[in-house]
Amino acid sequence: TFRAEAEAAAAAVVVDREGWSAAGRVRPPEVDALQRAVVERRRVRIDYTGATGRSSSRVLDPWGLVDKDGAWYLIAGTDRGPRTFRVDRVGALDVTDEPAVVPDGVDLQAEWDRVVGEVEARRSATWATVRVAPEHVDVLRAQFGRHTVVVDGGDGARATVRVAAPTPLDVARHLAGWGAQADVVGPPEVRAELARLGAELVVAHGGTTTGARS
Repeated sequence: TFRAEAEAAAAAVVVDREGWSAAGRVRPPEVDALQRAVVERRRVRIDYTGATGRSSSRVLDPWGLVDKDGAWYLIAGTDRGPRTFRVDRVGALDVTDEPAVVPDGVDLQAEWDRVVGEVEARRSATWATVRVAPEHVDVLRAQFGRHTVVVDGGDGARATVRVAAPTPLDVARHLAGWGAQADVVGPPEVRAELARLGAELVVAHGGTTTGARS
């Protein structure tokens, strides 16, 4: 019945309101076809472009879709186990007549929680301690999102905040524009990247490290 189909379609989608990047994305046109493939348990063939820009053709058993604050992901079975694919990176899409192999009792929410855990571990691999004026804590939070922990609010003096990104260079790139407004306490790897970036800027823009030129 129509109601049963609607309920099955709704069960095929997990909604995660906390985004990893900018919201306001356009819903990819492939979502509807993939949702039907999940409900009807039909195997799909896709052309997919990975994060490195390399494209490949894949045969997948779709398990379910995730709407993460406007960014859509497909959780699917492959010959290497379950994988997650960004729908906006899907090119050609063919919903076949072949039955999809879906494990009995698969828990889509549990699978997505596992994916989120792995991604967050990578995104927060490097933590740095930063001291800024208390009124600037929200600016740091806007830059680093959930990877921001206020250790000490400052109470009129400088606040101490912990921030994270995948690598020391990623942290340094976020903080380089702060100049002396952010005192990066550590770790040494982040401070070293900041010093390297500063030296590159001095060379590239013809500045000096001793003050303004006359």
